[in-house]
Amino acid sequence: MNFVDKLKKVFYILAVIVGFMILSIVSNFVYSKFIEPKVLSVEDTMDLESNEQTDCNVLGINLHGQLVTYIPIDTGDSLIKDTDLISSDTVLYYIKQAKEDEEIKAILLEIDSPGGVPVAGEEIANALKSSSKPTVTFIRQTGMSAAYWAATGAGRIFASKNSDVGSIGVTTSYLDNVSKNQKEGLNFVQLSTGKYKDTGNPDKLLSQEEMNLFMRDLNIIHQNFIEAVSKNRNLPLENVRKIADGSSVLGERAKELGLIDEIGSLPEVEKYLSEKIGEKADVCWN
Repeated sequence: MNFVDKLKKVFYILAVIVGFMILSIVSNFVYSKFIEPKVLSVEDTMDLESNEQTDCNVLGINLHGQLVTYIPIDTGDSLIKDTDLISSDTVLYYIKQAKEDEEIKAILLEIDSPGGVPVAGEEIANALKSSSKPTVTFIRQTGMSAAYWAATGAGRIFASKNSDVGSIGVTTSYLDNVSKNQKEGLNFVQLSTGKYKDTGNPDKLLSQEEMNLFMRDLNIIHQNFIEAVSKNRNLPLENVRKIADGSSVLGERAKELGLIDEIGSLPEVEKYLSEKIGEKADVCWN
């Protein structure tokens, strides 16, 4: 092979390499520009959802499922995966958005929840109470325990005559594994500092002294719950205390007791809101 042929071969190889480089650059540009899926933050997702319907004047917020203060990031092996949860963080975000949006004239909280942690219910109730815009709660099938606590912050509460309402009580009951462990030959080995550090561990027996600690705190939370319902619903404290046995009541009985204001579903809620804001209520949901 002479010198010219060798030179041609070198140029050919260089041309191929350059061609592959250009093709790779173009492919990456096209993928990133037009194909690559965009990962949105929670805030971005919320903003997109809130902007999908721009003609609404009432923001509808769903409180469905077990109520917690926050939902941990899913790591793939999370124990809460596929669990029906709603956080007060999420609800509070939407309430704040509604308060700051001049186009939103009222806030509608739709509840279908058996309850959850008391702090979450208290946070939502307080956020609704602080709103200068009309607030309405609509209880569908279930609005109990912490979810009902949240509902009491609204200026008006609607429910079906078949809705489960109330359950003003507090629980932290759990399953004791001690007998099962003994049958399987397992022994609990306590390695902790602080007399009550292992209190509530299901693998050890709960002493009467430890039970008294739990009941002390449960009674305090129960009293706080009763006082919140009394204040938020403008009911005599003793009246609330009499029905605060942890049981729920159906809609019509809930109205008789003052736990809700109206029997009705979404059409009745929208009619009430239209009268309240002086224009036809158009609800957009989060």
